[in-house]
Amino acid sequence: MRPAQDNQGSFLGRISIRRNQFVDVNNEQEQEDLELFQRHIADRFTELLSHPPQQPPSDEANTVSPVATTEQIMSVTWLRKLMDVFLCCEAEFKAILLMGRDPTQISKPPFDRLVPEMLDRSIKALDICTAVVNGIDSVRHYQRLAEIAVAALEQRPLGDGNVRRARRALANLVVALSLEDKENTSGGGGGGGGGNKTTERSWSFGRRSGGSSAASKGGATIGQLKSSSWAVGRNWSAAKQIHAMTANLNPPRGNEAAGLPQPMFIMSTVMVFVMWVLTAAVPCQERSGLANHLPVPPKHLSWAQSLIGIHEKIGDEWKKKEKKGSAGLMEEMTRMEKLGHSLIEFADAFHYPAEKDASESAAAQVAEMAEICRRMEEELVPLQQQIREVFHRIVRSRAEILEVLEQAGKLSAPVV
Repeated sequence: MRPAQDNQGSFLGRISIRRNQFVDVNNEQEQEDLELFQRHIADRFTELLSHPPQQPPSDEANTVSPVATTEQIMSVTWLRKLMDVFLCCEAEFKAILLMGRDPTQISKPPFDRLVPEMLDRSIKALDICTAVVNGIDSVRHYQRLAEIAVAALEQRPLGDGNVRRARRALANLVVALSLEDKENTSGGGGGGGGGNKTTERSWSFGRRSGGSSAASKGGATIGQLKSSSWAVGRNWSAAKQIHAMTANLNPPRGNEAAGLPQPMFIMSTVMVFVMWVLTAAVPCQERSGLANHLPVPPKHLSWAQSLIGIHEKIGDEWKKKEKKGSAGLMEEMTRMEKLGHSLIEFADAFHYPAEKDASESAAAQVAEMAEICRRMEEELVPLQQQIREVFHRIVRSRAEILEVLEQAGKLSAPVV
């Protein structure tokens, strides 16, 4: 994402120089900044949408299509780019909102309503970041199960014992990857507002994912995978949390459409969208109806075109997966599930010595599974770190906005 970061640097420098030179930001300068901000939003999401097409599946019934490109939407690499995009957008937005601005401006109508709503969304985003980081721990457990199967099926000569061990790991993997949301949690129907009780319990990144030793030894059960995943409250609902974030998220109208309310609406939309994508990508608690909880911005807005395109692609896929149950839409998980089913069929039909054609087909699938595991090993921990960075960025930005509001309160207080 180097171009986006370069654009961000020049944009922040431009605002800093201009607002240090002029005490008051005039309307013409403000409009130039807002137009540039919207252009950067559009460019970044266009880049995320412009990925190489996925390769079509093979015509052979028992052959899984080749590994999808690492740039595929919802792949770990793509999700990492999405995190970069969010951080760049957030930095530019904060510059527009706060840099060189009279603090009392954002305490007056309509900002006395818009700013608290935006801060409330940020609180809910922190809950989602925590749930997603913990969900990635589950994905790493799936990776360990896949690695057990790969290690067993790579043995030469391949014997009955190796195949049985691989099949046990694959069976656990496939079941874990197809769990419905209602099985991922008990009592997931309530507490959708993301209240203080769950917030207090979930805001910690001290837990590390080193507790995968059971899985790496092949002894992890599905219950263990689930119980090690969630740090949010039992009644917490990812879908309802997303829905709550969309409250009062409406495009500004009239004179507000040309002023500061516009970038506030854009950044809130980007934040909700990014949290929605993360929730759909990895195991997350109670996501029933997730595809219906994201209002799409009006199509006539130029900055929203690519964002809408990504939303449609992910939403359609989620509706398909939701019917049969899915741990998440991460591309590597989807590929892993297909390969798992195919290799289980191979294991069920295996007799020593294996037939040449079946053995060669299985070897190709094992190689693909190994490649997926390698990518996960390289990318999942950095993705977790980026989500933690997003978490801390939101915390810092929220604190800075609250500090400005406090300054505004002091400036507007009557002198005694």
